[in-house]
Amino acid sequence: MSRRLVLPMPGNEGFGDRIAKALGLELTPLETRRFPDGETYLRLSEGVAGAEVLVVCTLADPDPQFLRLVFAARTARELGAATVTLIAPYLAYMRQDKRFHPGEAITSSHFAKLLSAEFDRVITVDPHLHRRRAMSEIYSARADVLHAAPALATWIAAEVSRPLIIGPDIESEQWVSEVATAAGAPFAVLRKERFGDREVRIALPDLTSWEDRTPVLVDDIVSSGRTMMEAADGLVRAGLARPVCVAVHALFAEDAYERLAAKAQRVVSTDAVPHASNQIPLTGLIAEHLRE
Repeated sequence: MSRRLVLPMPGNEGFGDRIAKALGLELTPLETRRFPDGETYLRLSEGVAGAEVLVVCTLADPDPQFLRLVFAARTARELGAATVTLIAPYLAYMRQDKRFHPGEAITSSHFAKLLSAEFDRVITVDPHLHRRRAMSEIYSARADVLHAAPALATWIAAEVSRPLIIGPDIESEQWVSEVATAAGAPFAVLRKERFGDREVRIALPDLTSWEDRTPVLVDDIVSSGRTMMEAADGLVRAGLARPVCVAVHALFAEDAYERLAAKAQRVVSTDAVPHASNQIPLTGLIAEHLRE
């Protein structure tokens, strides 16, 4: 096996350091700044010739990061890296997988082509595969999909008394049932209608037999937070306790986190996206995959 180096992009130093320590690898420092005209300066501080370079960059807020990420990958390759792998715990541009209106860009396909051109492999956690059945439909680079369900289940089992796991929509049923089984808890699934980026309507099943349970709302991505907020309100109206809210990817646009926290017992997330709610580490999941 070739030498491995971990290269964390700006803002990803903590996650990159934890990956490096878990695997006993070296960190490759990255020097980057902006010139007065707004262009990017970038320099790799360590020799990468012959190494497998593991670039760590969660892709929340992807647009400001993307050019710098491309420059780092291309520079590593130019300097002789054997392979360049992207570890992106959160992978952006997966939602727009269809042309809903004439003239729209199918950005999931475009972004996949751009990343596939720069990286030999992409490792991510619970990407938003909606109409796609597999990453290989749009990624020509090898794309390894890892799942946070076991980590969520471990946290819930340890931290929540008598949990009832609740998924946001019918599409989440298989994932939610996996979390519930691993946590030793029952589960239920809501019905969701979406009317725009920020407007949703939630319908609850009959939950009267679970009123003595602590509801745990789980979702893969929380951005506007409207789904969890509507669900939290519905659960309280139905006579259940305020829920514990658990997310894989804590995007939390604007004041979404504060508004959700006001309706929940607790709001927690994995560290796929750095946020104050991070309580569930994914380092072990990714490190174990890299060991294999």
